[in-house]
Amino acid sequence: MIFEPLSAGGCKSYLVGCADTCAAALIDPEIGLIDRYLGLAGQHGLRIHYLIDTHTHADHFSATRKLSRQLGAPVAMHRLSPAPFVDLRLDDGDMLLIGKLRLQVLHTPGHTRDSMCLRLADRICTGDTLLIGATGRTDLPSGDPEALHDSLFNHLLRQDPALLVFPAHDYKGRTHSTIGEEIASNPRLQVREALQFCEMMRNLNLGMPAHLTEALRSNMNGAKTVAQMLAEAAAAVPFMSLPELLRRVQSRAEELIVLDVRERDAYEEGHVPGAKLLPRGQLELRVNQDLPDPTGRIVVCCEFGRISTLATATLRELGFARAVALDGGMKAWREAGYPLRAGREP
Repeated sequence: MIFEPLSAGGCKSYLVGCADTCAAALIDPEIGLIDRYLGLAGQHGLRIHYLIDTHTHADHFSATRKLSRQLGAPVAMHRLSPAPFVDLRLDDGDMLLIGKLRLQVLHTPGHTRDSMCLRLADRICTGDTLLIGATGRTDLPSGDPEALHDSLFNHLLRQDPALLVFPAHDYKGRTHSTIGEEIASNPRLQVREALQFCEMMRNLNLGMPAHLTEALRSNMNGAKTVAQMLAEAAAAVPFMSLPELLRRVQSRAEELIVLDVRERDAYEEGHVPGAKLLPRGQLELRVNQDLPDPTGRIVVCCEFGRISTLATATLRELGFARAVALDGGMKAWREAGYPLRAGREP
């Protein structure tokens, strides 16, 4: 068996191939690594027969549909995937033949409804169901802590303890673990009782992925990359310059909401005085609660000016017609020596 892990910013994908038949599958491919996948497949003399996502990703942009068009290989996901372009819809217990290799599907909902793990002879690609030292979160769209508890304790963790675990994410440079090691040392798996486990999962208070909305849109329709979305958003929204925002903040001549869409830790390190915090990943969930007046003037800011551009486009789509993006972002604001306020607003 040929098994090649690839990583980009903590997102992990796997090229799995049969050396005897040159057949291969690509698991959880990320849009920025397409050339590496093709180069690695060519290096091993492999032909990719399947492009597989273990679930609908919310934190990176899948390359399955783009590679499918390029290679003529089918996109495979669990049958509950909302993506309309999936060619091969899989169910629990199904098996894909990759030459002489057998890739078995385990439906493991919880992180998402369509989450699945993929088992080979001595290893299992666990997607975001089981991570090294953690589990997938359950607070994103279609997440369900009760379902995750069942998937883990009644199904996945009953696999062979020696089975190698290869997750879809790891941010500490670790390559793999085993089922047995995770049972013994994974902190979340020590909370075995269902009610306590669900309570723990509901109170993790994790930051939302910066490109949650854009990633879900792209991964469910397969049409656009973040660069394309950013280019379209930049053409569809107006901007405000740093000096103009400074003038308006200082003069207070009009009612103006400065909306900071970074995560709380970045916001509390320093923000435009008076700015309101609403992280990008929570925008659609909290917009009506936090921005009750759709006729108000809103200036959206982030660290570099890219996420705020996307957030402004979303606000305008939601009816906030006077929303504009700050040109340059908070990095440029700091470098200009403009005033900052740390901590939370009173």
